[in-house]
Amino acid sequence: MTGIPLSHALILCGGLFSLGLLGVLLRRNLLFVLLSLEIMLNSAGLAFVVGGSRWLQADGQIMFVLVLTLAAAEIAVGLALVLCMYQQFKTLDLNALDGLGEGAETRS
Repeated sequence: MTGIPLSHALILCGGLFSLGLLGVLLRRNLLFVLLSLEIMLNSAGLAFVVGGSRWLQADGQIMFVLVLTLAAAEIAVGLALVLCMYQQFKTLDLNALDGLGEGAETRS
């Protein structure tokens, strides 16, 4: 039984990464941006697994575990930012963050 060809798997990784990149660039909702970042990280992890299986090494799977750990940390920090942003601005639109730094000098 043969596996998936390397080129097909890497095309899938590239497609997923491109989809995530488009989501980051085009969406203005913070939850969708975080979801798109997660898709990009998972596509990079899949590329590591594909590369590791091509050379019959476990290094790709180890790197995928590290990528999953990074993704979990990113989601934890991102969800904390979502909660703080919603509590302060009552919206998840990223355009509301444009004036975040204004007025910080006068508060001290």
